[in-house]
Amino acid sequence: MSSQPVTSDPHGRDEGAISAYVERLGGVLTEAGMPRLAARVFARLLAEEDGRMTASDLTEALEVSPAAISGAVRYLTRTLMVGKERERGSRRDVYVVEVDAWHAALLSRDRILARLEAGMRSGVAAVGGTSTVAGRRLQLSVEFLEVISAEMARMHDVWERRKTELMADWPDAER
Repeated sequence: MSSQPVTSDPHGRDEGAISAYVERLGGVLTEAGMPRLAARVFARLLAEEDGRMTASDLTEALEVSPAAISGAVRYLTRTLMVGKERERGSRRDVYVVEVDAWHAALLSRDRILARLEAGMRSGVAAVGGTSTVAGRRLQLSVEFLEVISAEMARMHDVWERRKTELMADWPDAER
């Protein structure tokens, strides 16, 4: 008897192994705070050879309703973890995970952190400045967010250099 995996993937990949991986990674992402179905959709797109799937493809692959997929991809596009494009010659949307999806997602968080910092900074004066307990608590939050923002900028530069090294030998089509 053959030990070859049963596959329907044109690249010869084992769909059972891919499904198991999607569920494992989806679980990890859910534990990290991502909504469960959004985590599964993101994991499935990461595992897809070209990183592209329609809502119909996702519905079939994850065995969930179209409405559930709609909510999940709305979350993922809002957080910049997934992009949305039109399928050529069609009115169907295609959801796309970028090669460097985590970088885009973290950059979106950086913008959120900047807005949080500005909001907290305005609160310091509103509660009576740093002579109050509330003002000191808010100022400490502002200072923390400033440190995080500076470190994220530094990490961005480090990552760009490292990514260039990693991708130097990749075929252009994969970038």
